[in-house]
Amino acid sequence: MKNNFNYHPFHLVDFSPWPLTGAIGTMTLVTGMIKWFHEFNMSLLILGYIIIILTMFQWWRDVCREGTFQGKHTILVTKGLRWGMILFIISEVFFFLSFFWAFFHSSLSPNIEIGALWPPLSITPFNPFQIPLLNTIILISSGITVTWAHHALMENNYSQTSQSLFITIMLGIYFTILQAYEYLEAPFTIADSIYGSTFFMATGFHGIHVMIGTMFLLICLIRHLNTHFSSNHHFGFEAAAWYWHFVDVVWLFLYISIYWWGN
Repeated sequence: MKNNFNYHPFHLVDFSPWPLTGAIGTMTLVTGMIKWFHEFNMSLLILGYIIIILTMFQWWRDVCREGTFQGKHTILVTKGLRWGMILFIISEVFFFLSFFWAFFHSSLSPNIEIGALWPPLSITPFNPFQIPLLNTIILISSGITVTWAHHALMENNYSQTSQSLFITIMLGIYFTILQAYEYLEAPFTIADSIYGSTFFMATGFHGIHVMIGTMFLLICLIRHLNTHFSSNHHFGFEAAAWYWHFVDVVWLFLYISIYWWGN
C-alpha cells in the first residue's frame, strides 16, 4: 500500500495545467498585438488577456491554498521563495540599468544628428517640479504606508494593516492616473529622437511595474481580509513590500536623472 506521507520539508509541486494555459495565453496575447498593429483588430488581443487573467486567478488560488491551508510552505520552502524573490529583484535592477545606460550614453555625448544638445532642440521636456514631483511624493508616501502595514502585521494589528495596505493601493492607483495624464499631455512621443525613446521606455516600463505592484498589494489585502497571514507567516506580503520598495527606488533614480538632470 502506497504511503502518502512526506518525510521531508520540501514542496514537490503537484501537476498543474496553469503553466500550459499561461503559455497559450501569452502566445495569443502577442499574436493579438501583431494583429492589432497591422489590422486594427483587437479580438485576439482581448482573448489573450482573458486567458491570462483566468490563469492568474486560478494559479494564485492554488498557491494560496498550498501555503495557507495545506502547510506546504515550510521554513525551508519559504527560505527558497525568499531567495527566488531576491534574485528576481536583482534581475529587475539590471533590466532598468539597461535603460539608464542608454539614457546616459545618449545624454552625456549627444550625436550631431540631434544637434549635439541634450535635450534635443525639437524637444520640450516636462517641468520636473509639477506632476513628476507630485508623483515622487506619492511614491515615497506609499513606501511609508507599506512599511506601516508590515509593522502592523508583525504586531497582529489587523485593522491598521488593512488601512495602511488600502492607502498604499490607492496611492499606487493615483500615481498611475497621473502618469497616464502626463503621457496624454506630453509634447513629444516615443518616435521623437533618442530622448523620446529613452524617456518613454524607462518611465513606461516603470509604470507597468507600478501596476503590477499595485495588483500584488491588492491580492495581499484580499488575503489579509481572509486572514491568510499571521505575524510570523506572511512571506507573500513581504515579497510584495520588497517589490514596492524596489519600484520606489527606481522612480527616485528616474526622477533625478531623466526628469531633473535630463532637463
